[in-house]
Amino acid sequence: MNLIEKFRAYLIAEERADATVAKYTADAAAFVSWLGERALDKVAAMEYKAWLLETHAARSVNTAIAALNRFFDFINRADCRLKAERIQAQTFADDERELTEAEYKRLLNAAKGNDRLYHMLMTFAGTGIRVSELQYITVEAAKAREAVVKNKGKTRTILIEGALAKKLLKYAKTHGIKSGAIFITRTGKPLNRTSIWREMKSLCKKANVSDKKVFPHNFRHLFARMFYAVEKNLVKLASVLGHSNINTTKIYTLESEKSHRSVLRKMAMRLTT
Repeated sequence: MNLIEKFRAYLIAEERADATVAKYTADAAAFVSWLGERALDKVAAMEYKAWLLETHAARSVNTAIAALNRFFDFINRADCRLKAERIQAQTFADDERELTEAEYKRLLNAAKGNDRLYHMLMTFAGTGIRVSELQYITVEAAKAREAVVKNKGKTRTILIEGALAKKLLKYAKTHGIKSGAIFITRTGKPLNRTSIWREMKSLCKKANVSDKKVFPHNFRHLFARMFYAVEKNLVKLASVLGHSNINTTKIYTLESEKSHRSVLRKMAMRLTT
């Protein structure tokens, strides 16, 4: 077993999420490949960071640094740990990636020919769950109108609104799903991340929605913005989303650039007349 495979096994033993294991091992492998025959030291690590900053966005670089620091700890080379790049707080969301309520409704309408996808979209938007948490939306959870989710070493309860719960139970009954996960393959296995992404992307053209906006996590952002519009409470929203850092939650509540410009125009009208 080579060093990267050992690192992968180490992350799995730490009970890291599958996506985290894949990301961290890929970043560590990329660094080892870049390093080549050169000796590992802090200077080399810093040069790699500089190279990343020339070729990647700062946020992407910081995720790579997080992975590398874990790798350095694993190989007992804490002396090579890197500092994350400081990024100015974003003041508004990216219009090219923000999924609006109107676009969500068009996607939902486009999905009506695919019963499973139709209900899946409603579930993501109506609960704010992560794609890895879809497996916890079970027949039992729909009946109880709450799902107990275990993710990243934490357990939290997600409420399922009554109307959504009824739709999920009707869907399960129609498709002969009597217990366990509601969203499953024809062979009864939970859906994987790739198949969910592929099904969502297939709606883009029909719904006239940019494919840059259609991915599972964006429905979580839509849920967060709609929740915050009703309940202006970041602490409560952080708890609902399962965030341990409220600064992460703030990102989910950013207004679009279009809305931000609208505010500036209104200010200009008052300040220039």
